[in-house]
Amino acid sequence: MTVPAQIEMTGVGVQIAWDNNQTCTYPYRYLRLQCACAACVEEMTGRPILNVAAVPEDIIAVEYLEVGKYALQFLWTDGHNSGIYPFEKLLRLSENDNAVICQGTS
Repeated sequence: MTVPAQIEMTGVGVQIAWDNNQTCTYPYRYLRLQCACAACVEEMTGRPILNVAAVPEDIIAVEYLEVGKYALQFLWTDGHNSGIYPFEKLLRLSENDNAVICQGTS
């Protein structure tokens, strides 16, 4: 499994240097909108319930925690902190969404 080798909060987003020699920057607001916790996504249907307009344009992650050996959890400036971002999901986002900027080889 590909895992982060280094994680850094930058001026524009969360930068993750993966152990596959790829470094990806996930813009803060974009990453916040990807939250799949019960407060942001309807548990039974998977339908998003987060009010996108309520998420500030200038939101940032002020801290992160490693969750076991499989995910990250962020503390956001809007007070939200219950989302868990599995490494597999972060990698999928880097492969499938142009909002995530990556350099290096995967």
